[in-house]
Amino acid sequence: MDADYLPFHPDPSKPGYVPPPGAVDAHCHVFGPADQFPYAPERKYTPCDASKEKLFALRDFLGFERNVIVQATCHGKDNRALVDALKASNGLARGVASVGPGITEAELHDLHEAGVRGVRFNFVKRLVDATPKEVFLGISEKIAKFGWHIVVYFEAQDLEGLIPFLKQLPTIVVVDHMGRPDIAKGVDHPDFQRFVTLMEEMPTLWSKVSCPERLSVEGPPLYSDVAPFARLLVDRFTDRVLWGTDWPHPNMKSHMPDDGHLVDVIPRIATDAAKQKALLVDNPMRLYWS
Repeated sequence: MDADYLPFHPDPSKPGYVPPPGAVDAHCHVFGPADQFPYAPERKYTPCDASKEKLFALRDFLGFERNVIVQATCHGKDNRALVDALKASNGLARGVASVGPGITEAELHDLHEAGVRGVRFNFVKRLVDATPKEVFLGISEKIAKFGWHIVVYFEAQDLEGLIPFLKQLPTIVVVDHMGRPDIAKGVDHPDFQRFVTLMEEMPTLWSKVSCPERLSVEGPPLYSDVAPFARLLVDRFTDRVLWGTDWPHPNMKSHMPDDGHLVDVIPRIATDAAKQKALLVDNPMRLYWS
């Protein structure tokens, strides 16, 4: 583990908010264990181990029934830890993999059988080396045949240059963490409104309204400054939003969030039972289990 890496919270609080039956934590990770699933040589960080057993125990403790596990950059394109967790989940987890341009149809089929339903394209420069857009477009054509979708991770300042590429993608596109807006600029700033406009223009574009702990200036436990951004997206695009813990919160520098506090943010961004059911049950079930 890197010397400055913060391990996940050892004893999160029980949330006051009770998720609806069938709720899905639609963005989380497994790391290692490194002695079984070594981290990628090209990784930009070395985390603490975060096992599938810990993840599933947290799921139950927080009141969720299912997980969507996203391949983390520290494992590169070696999806074995992800597949292992999916196979151990008894059908209660789906996955988002990271694959290269040489991936074969047979390999994609095996990932599909394990429970993978999407691939992730990462544009955050501090986490990955740059990949030509043509490579991503080639991968997107291959995975579209399986009915998969694409998860994209970028930072707000890079969105404008990515828009033509995003509009070329042939599948549903899910944006991680609302495109990482600069919360200090406010909801009405052109940077965030550019993302809102893109969601209006692209009916295939979804957003995860997650990770207030990464975006907040105010900080824990309420993360109140992030709520207006997420609430706007939930209100306006109710059938195209997802939520997740982001456990075990890789590369957090300011603090390690209490996952119970993160769950308690939900009713402040999805403000009635119908919106909460769409966010936590209907949307992830439609995307990952239908």
